[in-house]
Amino acid sequence: MDDLSHFCCLNSDCPDHGKRGAGNLTVTGRYGPGKARRMLRCRTCKSRFSERKGTPLFDARLAPEKIESVLEHVAEGCGVRQTGRLCRVAPNTVARYSRLAGRHAHDAHDELVGLSPPDGRGPVR
Repeated sequence: MDDLSHFCCLNSDCPDHGKRGAGNLTVTGRYGPGKARRMLRCRTCKSRFSERKGTPLFDARLAPEKIESVLEHVAEGCGVRQTGRLCRVAPNTVARYSRLAGRHAHDAHDELVGLSPPDGRGPVR
């Protein structure tokens, strides 16, 4: 059985939009190299989308390990050209994945901070 508790419907018109673990998602098929990626379907609104939709890996041509390596080098402070040389990818590829990952991290931060549970310790003094 597939664990879909980390996913939510991405259709903004769906009543279950953004509700993780709501039980409204099913796996309708698999695709990609080795059929490793899942195609998800929302039972509520009937929309279909990839499990990678909304992530820096969506529609990626590089192997996930290569993308991870690129982003690790960037996170360590390597420049675009240096990262491209070390990972054997074009500098534009490094810039594109950095931009995608940065946008994703920004959105994830806003979601986590905006929805974080209240702290029971009281106000900071």
